[in-house]
Order: sequence, then C-alpha cells, then structure tokens
Amino acid sequence: MDGVQAVEGFFDPETQSLIGSKCQGCGTYAFPAKSGLCGNPRCMSDQFDLVPLSRRGTVWSYTSASYQPPPPYVAADPFVPFSIAAVELEAEGLVVLGQVVAGVANADLKVGMEMEVVTDVLYSDDEGNKLVWKFRPVEVAK
Repeated sequence: MDGVQAVEGFFDPETQSLIGSKCQGCGTYAFPAKSGLCGNPRCMSDQFDLVPLSRRGTVWSYTSASYQPPPPYVAADPFVPFSIAAVELEAEGLVVLGQVVAGVANADLKVGMEMEVVTDVLYSDDEGNKLVWKFRPVEVAK
C-alpha cells in the first residue's frame, strides 16, 4: 500500500506489525513504545528494546465511533461512523486499541473473535495517502 505513516514509529507498514517496547528488566511489553520508567510498578528499569508485536489477537472489547473525533484526527467528509476494538495481542497479552477496517460494523464483532493488524489508509490529501494500522477480523481476511 502506497503512502506514509500518519503517525511515525507506531507500526511497520511492510510487515504490518505494531512497534512496541519490551522492558529489559522484567519483560513487560508496552504500546506505543515506552521511554522512562517501566510501566510495571514492581520494576524500576528504564531500559527497553523496540520489538515488533504480534499481528494477531482476540477482541477484548469494542465500541462504535458514531461521532466525528476531534483534531488531530482527520475524518472523511462526510463523516462515516466506524468501529473501534480493544484487541489482546496473542503473545504479549497486551491490550491495544485501534480502528476496525471499513465494512466491519459493531454487529459483526464478538468478544473473543480473532483479529489481525493490517495497514490501511486513514485519509488522503494532496501529498498522498496517510497510513495507519487497523484491525481486521481474521475470517474476512483476504
């Protein structure tokens, strides 16, 4: 998919993997990648490795964005509602929130269903496509 990342450093469009961090002290994962102290209250490490996160996980929760989000979000004109899913990544056990691909409504989603990370267009402007990661149900994967 041609374009540039809408937010640099959150995902790798070639591998379609989210980029997170893993604490060198305790192994805790974070997304987006962490800096500063570890998020684990029992760990005082401030050393992290950047790591690709699992591309698959299961729906933990979901909702609908039935209103236009405020800036800096760039919405289609006219605004089209979309679904948002909280997906627990397979290997890390980390819950990541993200937009669901177009054409998948809340009625299509179920807690526990398998999802995968894909690269998709957030919006297009005179400079080209702005890309983000989104979640797509595995059973509709192409």
